[in-house]
Amino acid sequence: MSHAAPPASALPAGTLFLMPAPLDFGCEPPAPLEAALPRLAIETAARLAFWVSENARSTRAFLKRVNAIAPLAQPLQAVQIAELPRAAHKQGDHAGGGARFDARALLAPALVGHDMALISEAGLPAVADPGSSVVRAAHEAGVPVQPLAGPSSLLLALAASGLNGQSFAFNGYLPQEAAARARRIRELEALALKTGQTQLFIETPYRNAALLHALAHTLQPATRLSVSQGLTLPAARCRTLPASAWRRLGANAAPGREPAIFAIGL
Repeated sequence: MSHAAPPASALPAGTLFLMPAPLDFGCEPPAPLEAALPRLAIETAARLAFWVSENARSTRAFLKRVNAIAPLAQPLQAVQIAELPRAAHKQGDHAGGGARFDARALLAPALVGHDMALISEAGLPAVADPGSSVVRAAHEAGVPVQPLAGPSSLLLALAASGLNGQSFAFNGYLPQEAAARARRIRELEALALKTGQTQLFIETPYRNAALLHALAHTLQPATRLSVSQGLTLPAARCRTLPASAWRRLGANAAPGREPAIFAIGL
């Protein structure tokens, strides 16, 4: 006697894996994937057919790199990649009183039993990168969430900075307009000096030099400023100096156009 398949609601949910990506997005040449990710992450990526990503194109490029090490379980053309809406991954949706993005539809494969992954263009998804709305929806829907080990640019930069790693905050992007940016720099500096809490932030790579100049000329002379770039790559560099020293270096300290993490503190 044949038995009908159980309804979708009765199927055990698949797992949502939080897939780390190497930090070499936009950098040339890229580092060997095995140098950035543990074998478990690579093998998990190879077997998954359903993805939620910040950018489908970069996810396909990532999977091509995975395939060179651990063959994909299905052709790349058969892998289904859903992109996060632009508003959800550019502004986030954790501000008080704002509408929250409903990511449940993106979890449809997991709700019928398929394992799937969330990935951003670099680093850990949902940490200084988009994806928290998907993780929140997974918890609400009873989908198990499993983070996989991999590089986090924020934590690597913090560890290398020599600034306070016991209390820190990530502030995203600073304002682009000069006066507003200077006000925000002073606010974050006051918080760092009062509480000892390290303040981290980022910038669009082509504006790295402008931000460094603004920091060097706005911060108090003794406030320590750390700049990290190329983390996990052979040309990785992290430098922490008082603002006065950055000011003296001037153009000689100009960072390149690789992604950078800036941090200020005691």
